Amino acid sequence: MTITLTKGQRVSLDKVAPGLTEVFVGLGWDVKAMDTGFDFDLDASVFLLGSNEKLLSDNHFIFYNNLTSPDSNKSVQHTGDNLTGAGDGDDEVIKINLRSCPAEVQKIIITVTIHEAAERHQNFGQVQNAFVRVVNAQTSQEVVRYDLVEDYSIETALVMAEIYRKDGEWRLNAVGSGYQGGLKALLDRYS
Repeated sequence: MTITLTKGQRVSLDKVAPGLTEVFVGLGWDVKAMDTGFDFDLDASVFLLGSNEKLLSDNHFIFYNNLTSPDSNKSVQHTGDNLTGAGDGDDEVIKINLRSCPAEVQKIIITVTIHEAAERHQNFGQVQNAFVRVVNAQTSQEVVRYDLVEDYSIETALVMAEIYRKDGEWRLNAVGSGYQGGLKALLDRYS
């Protein structure tokens, strides 16, 4: 059974899916019917943070040009860039092995940005049906889902969710925070 969250809600992954060790985080979206003269290219990225809420290193920023985390187990893997977002279902996927994720990773920030948003005059107000979901990789069962319903008419970067450690367990927070300035705004926040 899927737990559906609203903005700001938190849930213990251990309580809603006991024994959960491997997940994939699916992100999806649709572009509203409008013509900006350019295709929309949304990009999922992951920031692996330490206890100070900052990136552990540049290699702990996982995106289409750095697909795997630097630990020997490659515990976080981006499956690749979807340039159009066309079709139903997940547009981009991040695989996370919660069991082998190094202890220094205290928080996993899941974000989406619009590639070249300023140049293309695009923002998240032109996107609809955006969601993030956590799926048990072993059973393919959706565990948690968060559908964004807010209007982000000036934002070009979104923090969708964060998976974090608390009291020895993994939890998920449905963040839904928008930023102006695209990927650079997020890099400034977490570096």
